[in-house]
Amino acid sequence: MDRNTIIAIVLSVIVITVGMTINSVFFNDYATDYTTVDETTTPVIEEDPITNRITASGAADEVPFTISTEAYSVTLEPRGAAVSSIMLNNQLDVDGEPVELVLADATGRNAFLLYLNDDLGNPLEAAFNHTVEETDDMFLVDFSQDFELDGHAFQIIKHYAFPKAEEYLFRVGVEFKSLDGSQVPVGSYALGYDPQVGPAFESLSSNYGEFRRAYYTELDGAHMRQVNSFTDGYAAAEDPVLWAGTSGKYFAVMGVPDSSKGFDTIFRQEASDGVLTQSNAFYFSRTLDGGDNSDVFSYYAGPKLSSTLGIYDHANENSFGLEGLELREVLDSSSWLGWLQNILKWVLDFFYRLIPNYGVAIILLTLLIKLLLQPLSKKGMDSTAKMSALSPKLEELKVKYADNPEAMNAAMAKLYKDEGINPMGSCLPMLIQFPILIALYGMLNTHYDLRGAMFIPGWIPDLSVPETIFTLPFNIPFLGNQVHLLPIIYTASMIFSMKITQTTNTQSAGNGMMKFMTYGMPIIFFFVLYNTPSGLLVYWTMMNFISIIQQVYVNRKKKDKFVQEIAERDEAAAKAKAAKKLSRKKK
Repeated sequence: MDRNTIIAIVLSVIVITVGMTINSVFFNDYATDYTTVDETTTPVIEEDPITNRITASGAADEVPFTISTEAYSVTLEPRGAAVSSIMLNNQLDVDGEPVELVLADATGRNAFLLYLNDDLGNPLEAAFNHTVEETDDMFLVDFSQDFELDGHAFQIIKHYAFPKAEEYLFRVGVEFKSLDGSQVPVGSYALGYDPQVGPAFESLSSNYGEFRRAYYTELDGAHMRQVNSFTDGYAAAEDPVLWAGTSGKYFAVMGVPDSSKGFDTIFRQEASDGVLTQSNAFYFSRTLDGGDNSDVFSYYAGPKLSSTLGIYDHANENSFGLEGLELREVLDSSSWLGWLQNILKWVLDFFYRLIPNYGVAIILLTLLIKLLLQPLSKKGMDSTAKMSALSPKLEELKVKYADNPEAMNAAMAKLYKDEGINPMGSCLPMLIQFPILIALYGMLNTHYDLRGAMFIPGWIPDLSVPETIFTLPFNIPFLGNQVHLLPIIYTASMIFSMKITQTTNTQSAGNGMMKFMTYGMPIIFFFVLYNTPSGLLVYWTMMNFISIIQQVYVNRKKKDKFVQEIAERDEAAAKAKAAKKLSRKKK
């Protein structure tokens, strides 16, 4: 195998490994100790003069109730005027049940709780009274409760508005109202989304499996940023945001604050608690200045689908008349080649419409990519075949210049030039394909419609996760206890492809390096790709099989042709040299 091919393969390992590695996130702490106490008196907020903590007490009707729309079944809790469950009626989990999007973490907090006076450690969980109103296109829920602090009476009101249509965005309103004509005695508040984004999972993965990441999009320019700089569990967005939220592999929760109110956006991360590997939360916080104490927030809680996210860019396509929210930015979070992912996704979906099986669609996409890359592949394989045809001459040069590597390299370069061979011919096509490889990785790893998509019944029931042929009663180091067949097939095809390539290359390279490239590199890929979703391995394995067929064809048809051409040129050169020598003798 020539040096340039080795370099190309090593580079491919680096590119794939880097492309599949996600930086860990760390957070900053703004929280203070906060406690709640249940009593039977009218709800009152009091300032404890000794501990300087705010405590909430009181009780009202605390029976949860559910609002059902075409998209959701939402369970609301009078305690805290919060949401404890968001079931996505039309998005099913692996058991065929609606996905639960509110997944409690170690804090056990519900969604959309209020936090007063910069104390993110202690939510306001007093019980609220509530009313429910149904209009032609909305369910409207109002929570309210009266409080007293430092002798000043005030009311907190929370509004929820849920569209009846299949939309995944609803509104949450927060209002502070004085009951005695004085200024509301609350300096600031925050509205938080504390639970983990569902559905439930066994573990998080830095490469292929479920993940949880925090994002925000800047108000100016709508550039999405991943939150990845944290200290002590908390971090704040540097600039005003258009939206902020947390995202998993297939679902996201994003909040949109009123940009005119000067909200600060704060993120929280909790480390492993034995159940969740990582938990993200986000809060919108602002100071109450005694003026406008009423705010409205929009929250998207649903699947990461362009069709459901994009309607909030156009006012006439959604129930609230919202526009320009740029929620689809969350779809491109996994790759700088998001635009290419979208093109590949469109082509994949086109093939699926022709043959409604995503496994078949992936194979057709592979064939199309191979066809488009055929000019590059042909040049690379022809270059490799030509170099293989030159093996006898290369061996002669190595013997002739065994003690002079510099002279040998110069002689080889001249030989390549004389024969019209580009030594990089087998390397450059591989490098050019890397962007497509990275985009395909991102697309096949996160494409929502592959979730639960069956390819082969009984073997590959879900292209979004690794297929499992059986489960061992013990763990294998680095692999776990699930046995996957596709990585084995992929590795075998890669080894065979490497051996086929070597038959068209020089056989005199270092045996150790050759064995490493033939067996060591595929084994490394085996461990790297072992827990890859089935859809990815279907693509890569199919690509290997096509490459093997192409290389076998080149081996059988092209090599003999190139050997004959070289022999004819050598014979012509020898005759010319002999004629020239004879001419000199006659003179």
